[in-house]
Amino acid sequence: MNFQWMAVVGFGLFVFLAPCAANAQNTQDLFLDKCANCHGKDGAGQTVKGKKLKVRDLRSSEVQKMTDAQMIELISKGKNDMDGYAKELSENQIKDLVAYLRSIAKK
Repeated sequence: MNFQWMAVVGFGLFVFLAPCAANAQNTQDLFLDKCANCHGKDGAGQTVKGKKLKVRDLRSSEVQKMTDAQMIELISKGKNDMDGYAKELSENQIKDLVAYLRSIAKK
């Protein structure tokens, strides 16, 4: 009986966590596709283009002090040389990018 219960719980966790892991990978891929050209794979902005444009280090306290709403607006609308992505990305994708930016600051 315990084995059956463990199997049910294990399957439930798999069903719940598998999409989360896939979503995290999709968001990382999205970051690499849309952001890393300027901000770099690690978000530091130390790419040739990032240095030229003087982009901010996404891991910095300056960026991390921004509210989620401010980050969502910046990603959606863009600013200065940064393109906005509201027409290309869904609201959920933009929110996922904000969560991803929070996660890279912790690394």
